[in-house]
Amino acid sequence: MPYKEKEILKQYYSISEVAEMFNVNQSTLRFWEKEFDNVNPKKNRKGNRLFSLKDIEALKIIYHLVKDRGFTLEGARKQIKNNKQQIENEAQIVEKLNNIKTFLLDLKSQL
Repeated sequence: MPYKEKEILKQYYSISEVAEMFNVNQSTLRFWEKEFDNVNPKKNRKGNRLFSLKDIEALKIIYHLVKDRGFTLEGARKQIKNNKQQIENEAQIVEKLNNIKTFLLDLKSQL
């Protein structure tokens, strides 16, 4: 599974939590934040980033395009701009398939 699906219980997540979800470095998230307009974490008084559920959904799409499909950042930006709904649907399908795969592998290990 490319990134860990976490049950969503909070409104905001720290950069370390989000980096763990996607299995990427915090610097990657900061870089994607600069490169993509749809990732806008809030910052607290200390300057710590707080990612909303909307930010995490945007990161799922970016992750899918860049890591799963191998797009360049420029290519990913163009895809999001031109085919946002199609990309969102595709990312959701991939996520569901990965969840099914994980379930089946867990089931197999229990047999």
